[in-house]
Amino acid sequence: MNSILKKTTLILFILGITSSCVSSKIYEDLQKKYDTLKAENESLMSRLDGKGGDPSQYSVQNLLKEKAELEADKSRLAMDLAATEANLKRLQGSYDALEANSSSSLSENLALNRDLLTQLEAKEKALNAENARLEKLKQDLAARSQRVEELEGIIAAKDAKMSALKNAISAALTNFEGNGLTVEQRDGKVYVSMENKLLFESGSWAVNSRGREAVVELGKVLAQNPEIAVLIEGHTDNVPYGGNGPLKDNWDLSTKRATAIVSILTENNGIPKDNLTAAGRGEYAPIASNATSEGKTKNRRIEVVLTPKLDEINKLLNEL
Repeated sequence: MNSILKKTTLILFILGITSSCVSSKIYEDLQKKYDTLKAENESLMSRLDGKGGDPSQYSVQNLLKEKAELEADKSRLAMDLAATEANLKRLQGSYDALEANSSSSLSENLALNRDLLTQLEAKEKALNAENARLEKLKQDLAARSQRVEELEGIIAAKDAKMSALKNAISAALTNFEGNGLTVEQRDGKVYVSMENKLLFESGSWAVNSRGREAVVELGKVLAQNPEIAVLIEGHTDNVPYGGNGPLKDNWDLSTKRATAIVSILTENNGIPKDNLTAAGRGEYAPIASNATSEGKTKNRRIEVVLTPKLDEINKLLNEL
């Protein structure tokens, strides 16, 4: 309150000094402000002395109580401030540690990323190489597929040709069927089987007249198919050879009989000699059981195996 009086006195002092320098209007305004401040001062002084308003509101006890509450608030605020500062310090420490760790992790991640990038580039190169290899394989596969198709076409054509050859031989040897002669097509080949009773006397390798006729007719068909390889095999039953002369055994006899058939076929100049092969198989390739007379008869035979030359097929196979 004394500060208000000091301010009022100062204003009056200033007014007294400057009253000669200001206008009456300004002087009156200042006088009013002085009167207002003086009235407020007196009112405040009256309240402090208990002369105005509710004295309980301005007693010393209440002020002391208010002071104690303010000090308690101040103490709580100080504690809160200390706790906040401590928490801030912890947070700052955590932040610093996190920042340091983040920097370290960032460096590690950068190094790891560089390694991964290097690996990725290497894998990309390997992938490009693999794609190129795959493309090459696709091209090779396409070329092989084309050759396989060509091969299948050739095989189909040869099968058709062998089927026609079988039919031609069957037609040429019609008169001999039922006399121990059969013509079959299997595994891409034609088999002409002639039992020995059609061709030879027992124990002999000289071809009889009826057998010669059959071989000559067969030769006529073979002359029309010079691209066919001809294998003549002689076969016997398991009864040991007991004749006299230069023969040693059934194997020797089967070879002599096969050679006799080849000799007749070579009389036909239309058959290339290099197409003919004679082989003796003896008793070691039976087609029936030797336990019966019928089986033995079937086993004693000349078998002519006709095979298409496979030069063209072998060439394609080598290209696969």
